[in-house]
Amino acid sequence: MDSNQPETSKSHFLNVAERLWRHKTTGVYYAFVKKGGKQFRRSLKTMDRQLAGRRLADLLADFARLMPSEAANLTFEQAAERWLDNTRHTVKESTVTRRQTCLKAVKSFFSGLPVRNIRPSHCESWLTQRGGTIAPQTFAHELDTMRAVFKYAMEQGWILRNPASGIKRRRIVSTEPAVPTREQLESIVAAIRAEPRERGGADLVELLAYSGMRLREATELRWRDVDFVTGVYRVTGGEVGTKNHEQRTAPMTTEMREFLEKVESTQEVTPDALVIQVASAIKILGTACRHLGLPKFHHHSLRHYFTTCAVESGVDIPTIAKWMGHKDGGALLMKRYAHLQQAHSLEQIKRVSLKPKV
Repeated sequence: MDSNQPETSKSHFLNVAERLWRHKTTGVYYAFVKKGGKQFRRSLKTMDRQLAGRRLADLLADFARLMPSEAANLTFEQAAERWLDNTRHTVKESTVTRRQTCLKAVKSFFSGLPVRNIRPSHCESWLTQRGGTIAPQTFAHELDTMRAVFKYAMEQGWILRNPASGIKRRRIVSTEPAVPTREQLESIVAAIRAEPRERGGADLVELLAYSGMRLREATELRWRDVDFVTGVYRVTGGEVGTKNHEQRTAPMTTEMREFLEKVESTQEVTPDALVIQVASAIKILGTACRHLGLPKFHHHSLRHYFTTCAVESGVDIPTIAKWMGHKDGGALLMKRYAHLQQAHSLEQIKRVSLKPKV
């Protein structure tokens, strides 16, 4: 029985020490502890007397951390709001928004319940009713959010155990990302540029494809970040920053330099001016793909395009990872682009000679 559930009946137990009882039939030891005027029963999950004593001591220490019942009467929603407020400064606003979305989806399973009364069965209801209807990545986000709220409640002394700890994450199967070919990208850019009012959208598509930057990184690129002399550009992410909160410097591809020079020639350039004057190209990109009969590519598809071209060109993965702003040394890229590495490997093996040259 859960430690947060009051239990007063002791007819099936034998008292062996203060707060320590043994089940007459199974021989398993239990703790009976009073807190806030209520008596709680908790199985110590052992028939060994000495081990039961040690577990009882640990349990009593846990109970000593519990706040008075008034604080513990906070609902899941109230606890979640406090957790969000106390962690907001540690993450980007987009992460806060995602957490709020997750909480909106899960809070109905704990509606009106004090957080101290939430059981694993409530979390299992979320698992059975919603878990099978959402994508594995969404499942992982919602589960991680639930666990984080309960972990915060434990740290505050509102509960003893995390009721979501027993739920396992679903396996996320990696799939090859949708990536336009070089010919498809050329067709997409031409189609967008055919619309005079969409020049900004075409510029953004080219910038994303030729640099591999994330959307916010590209739309926050300013002319002061571009150095034509050394052939590099600085990725800052603007006021919000990059995804990993670190600025980086990347070299320009030939296409990137030519593109920036072309844009520069059409603008009144100042150091603080943005290179790209639009914040999104998703609508016009989707329209172009539909008219051309192509898959629906997104902003991030263009980041994959840059990576794919770099891998196919023989650039080593750690170097690409550094250009892209990955901090894992290339582990993610090695996993995601393994199919391209295999093709490159088969080409490279042709250059290997194991016999003396004649």
